[in-house]
Amino acid sequence: MLPLASIPSPSTSTVDIGPLSIHFYGLTLLLAIAAAVVITGVRWTRRGGDWDLIFRVAVWGVAAGIVGARLYHVITSWNELPDHWWGPFAIWKGGLGVWGGIGLGCVAGAIVAYRSGASVARLADCVAPGLLVAQGIGRFGNWWNQELFGKPTDLPWGLEIDPANRPIDYVDSATFHPTFLYEALWCFAAAGLLLLIERRFKIRPGGLFVLYVLVYSIGRLWIEALRIDPSHKIAGVRLNDWVAGLAIILSAAFFVWWQKTWKQGAAAPPKHETMAIPKTR
Repeated sequence: MLPLASIPSPSTSTVDIGPLSIHFYGLTLLLAIAAAVVITGVRWTRRGGDWDLIFRVAVWGVAAGIVGARLYHVITSWNELPDHWWGPFAIWKGGLGVWGGIGLGCVAGAIVAYRSGASVARLADCVAPGLLVAQGIGRFGNWWNQELFGKPTDLPWGLEIDPANRPIDYVDSATFHPTFLYEALWCFAAAGLLLLIERRFKIRPGGLFVLYVLVYSIGRLWIEALRIDPSHKIAGVRLNDWVAGLAIILSAAFFVWWQKTWKQGAAAPPKHETMAIPKTR
């Protein structure tokens, strides 16, 4: 029996237009990417940058991010892949690890920014709130797919899950913790917090991005503990919890060191942006 109040799940995750089958999971990711690009671009141009760099960073960052996200999932959840030769590439069936996506995407974006002569640290600070908003939007893709939900609950905001999508151990439970919603709200709130910190405090360039890693990882730590989807464990703790815990420790330590070693006013003047690839080629 369902509780008096609950969150319904979509009855389908796709829509067919002629021979094409459009997945709402993919559309959600496209919306998330667009939000990140717009927010980053507005913040960057207000600081004297241009949209050209943002678009180039987005192209390379998104491409590398998709590869990194899929690689993370394949490496950490190989037993969940479809048993076909195309299994490792089947992103339309879900399976994108946020840690790998953000990590490789940011590395690619940083390389493009560096080759363009822009300040990687300042650009990273512009990216941070946009990434959080994008991650919050992206989590609604899990809602469309009825996946990555939490433990059973009878709370008014419990998420309805179809019997076919319930783990065998919880087949008799009707509603579960909507961890997609918890993480989305956490990300949106964290983005607001970063903007507030940026307005109130003077932080060394690059520090806001480090705080993004710290705050997101704190939220992921407790949200991950609620999830019941299959996961490899180390010493009885989910792998993603280990990753989140390590990220919290490293980002907190780095932020303190980064701020303490900052000599204000001693920074070199920013370079003029240049094209990553000469126009003559």
